Amino acid sequence: MPRGKVIIEDDRFNLTIERLCHQLIERYSDFSNTCIIGIQPRGVPLSDRIVSKLKKILKLPSIDYGRLDITFYRDDFRTRGKPLSANTTEMDFLVEDREVILIDDVLYTGRTIQAALTAIQHYGRPANVELLTLIDRRFNRHLPIASDYVGLTIDALDEAYVKVEWSETTGRDRILLFAQKTDSK
Repeated sequence: MPRGKVIIEDDRFNLTIERLCHQLIERYSDFSNTCIIGIQPRGVPLSDRIVSKLKKILKLPSIDYGRLDITFYRDDFRTRGKPLSANTTEMDFLVEDREVILIDDVLYTGRTIQAALTAIQHYGRPANVELLTLIDRRFNRHLPIASDYVGLTIDALDEAYVKVEWSETTGRDRILLFAQKTDSK
């Protein structure tokens, strides 16, 4: 398997997440009319960390938090060679007239976010939706979608692949850049 270049890891990785949390606190204060939604599957480790850290910093017992599956809202779910496996949507609240923070790990083409925006509509009409991503690939966007809160911007060619590893699953927090996409996601 080709080795990836480590972009950030450990302390800087956690500092980036801490910074994102403080940016959200500046905007949303006590999160009273706000909900956080992690996009399944790869946005969930980031959204889990963000919600946990926000509750700790603000000493809040809870923040409305959901995990959204977008499998059947993707524009390519019928054109893939193998069937996609859906995740479970876990949202026990409506987004009607609320501030929504949508979270994913990497913003690349924008198609995942487009699917998430469509899926959210089944839970009401939000007052506002903002996007938080750990990585913004910036180049090769297919849709006019931009992140409101960005951990790190990475300029990479189309063949390159950015992989986020989480200590909960790999034992290390780090972001890797590969020259080309590998089979291990």
